Amino acid sequence: MRKMLVFYLALVIALLAVVPAFAQEPTEVKVWIAFTDNRLDWANQKAAAFNEKFPQYNVVIEGYKSYEELFAATALAAEQGAIPAVVQYFEAATQVARDSGYFKPIAEALGDRTEVNGIPVNFDDFIGPVSAYYTLDGLWTSMPWNTSSAIMFSNQNILDAAGVEAIPATWAEMEAACEKIMAMEGAPEYCFTFPNHGWFFEQWLAQQNATYANNDNGRAARATELTFSGDAGVNILAWLDDMASKGYLYYSGAQGGASWSTVDQSFLSQQTAMAMYSSSDTAIYTNTGRENGFEVVASFLPYNDETGWTGNLIGGASLWLADGLSPEVEDGALTFLLWLTNTENAAEWHQVTGYIAIRESSIELLNTEGWYDAIEANGGSELWAKDPAVQASKGKAWYAENPNFIVAADQLARSTITPATQGVILGAFPAIRNVVTGAIDTVLLTDEDPAAVLTKAAADAGVILEEYNLISAP
Repeated sequence: MRKMLVFYLALVIALLAVVPAFAQEPTEVKVWIAFTDNRLDWANQKAAAFNEKFPQYNVVIEGYKSYEELFAATALAAEQGAIPAVVQYFEAATQVARDSGYFKPIAEALGDRTEVNGIPVNFDDFIGPVSAYYTLDGLWTSMPWNTSSAIMFSNQNILDAAGVEAIPATWAEMEAACEKIMAMEGAPEYCFTFPNHGWFFEQWLAQQNATYANNDNGRAARATELTFSGDAGVNILAWLDDMASKGYLYYSGAQGGASWSTVDQSFLSQQTAMAMYSSSDTAIYTNTGRENGFEVVASFLPYNDETGWTGNLIGGASLWLADGLSPEVEDGALTFLLWLTNTENAAEWHQVTGYIAIRESSIELLNTEGWYDAIEANGGSELWAKDPAVQASKGKAWYAENPNFIVAADQLARSTITPATQGVILGAFPAIRNVVTGAIDTVLLTDEDPAAVLTKAAADAGVILEEYNLISAP
């Protein structure tokens, strides 16, 4: 009896020693992103799949209505010592993210590891322009996620009716097409439109292989001077002014973020035949056209034929890793970042949203007939599986059935990587963008000279940049 009592006592002690290990709470990994729509839904579904696959972690996604709201929340959290493990910053805030002291480069956190919890690192798999943008001082700074490029959407029905045989690829071809479109019976109110957002000025500048700022666009050293007021910049404003004066360009007067919806409304209501826009809305534009009886065709952003085409920039945002995390949280965050952007998830994200498939392997996967099974095996989300385009393409190569989705990636793949096409890195970028959109607004709504307006804009932006550097430069 005594032996049995001793045995049971020993067994209870052993069980008590083991229970805490099983009952241990998973390590929480907080991720803040600037989405509250279906993109947040997708991210939450992915977090749930990740948590099931890696039960030692609990990734919690929190969505914010805008990047600005997210930045403010991050700054407050940093002051309180409660910064989340991962924060999404858009590309124009890259220098601010580096100067903030909140984050550490992804490459620094990974060290020489080639995998984390069985998830391979494999940065070589990211498409060239993405690598070029997010590699600074020789190090990967943050994890690319929602990457886009500026492309053009055309109402093929209108172009066909006007006798436009090919979608315009250059500024001169745009003018020729617009002449035909606006001369036809039942012409739309305008030929084309674009968002007066600084990103488009930057795209057209890069196409001409012209930099936005000194020191190789702020990549060889901190940017201290704006260079966008040269001939390439004047070319842009002069062309837009010419197209507006001829009645071809629709400009609502909205600037920055407010200008996107005016383009949506004018193109999707068939008020305009063509629209320069972000590739991130490829799915929306393609599906809306189909639902309303007209074919939408995506193409490269038209360029200045007098200077030629060097390439286009990326846009969108990346995921930054907070500095000062515990080793457990940091490893959880790294595991999630690597898994979220793996081949299958990058392909699925591209299909659900229209953002570019950022991995070469994702593009290769979507060019095969086995893409559906591969993504499903990776834990494809409910949003993806129910998408009509996904269902229609099941068993077929995705891009063969959905050619609009490959345009942005193809445009970037053909781009020559130079300091101009890598994209500018500088402080106070959003404020400087506002100065540029203000200059475009002035040119389109007044008779002022484009060169003089852009020269003044560069001077005004230079003051903003100088003040930022005085405060933020180390």
